[in-house]
Amino acid sequence: MSIDAKLQSLGLTLPDAPAPAANYVPFVVSGNMVYVSGQISADENGLITGCLGDDLDVEAGQAAAKRCALSLLAQVKAACGGDLSKLKRVVKLGAFVNSTADFTQQPQVVNGASDLLVKILGDAGRHARSAVSSPSLPLGVAVEIDGVFEIEG
Repeated sequence: MSIDAKLQSLGLTLPDAPAPAANYVPFVVSGNMVYVSGQISADENGLITGCLGDDLDVEAGQAAAKRCALSLLAQVKAACGGDLSKLKRVVKLGAFVNSTADFTQQPQVVNGASDLLVKILGDAGRHARSAVSSPSLPLGVAVEIDGVFEIEG
């Protein structure tokens, strides 16, 4: 099943690839690798803001992380000229969770993104990753995730 068909079967659609908010590019293609800049948590209603351990629980954080994963895929699609079939695998995610000093469930929050990528891509969605706390993130968002992806040459 194609990635687009899998997304449709899950009732998901990719957002438009978000434009950069400052002096950087949304992705860099080098050889068969795509390096995607950090994607912040946002949905059709706007930014998903808040702080885990304060006004957001793990479930809300996972939902925010899922939205970051969809934005990452949207950037990869743009990097592949609109053809997601060129995506070979997710290599690594770097995740930042806006959380209180005593919140320790960053990995469970980021599982929202990891689990979704595996659901969409199967084994090609399994990846290395980091999941760390941050006392704040740009625009007050709950989660920001960057990624490294392998594509067909």
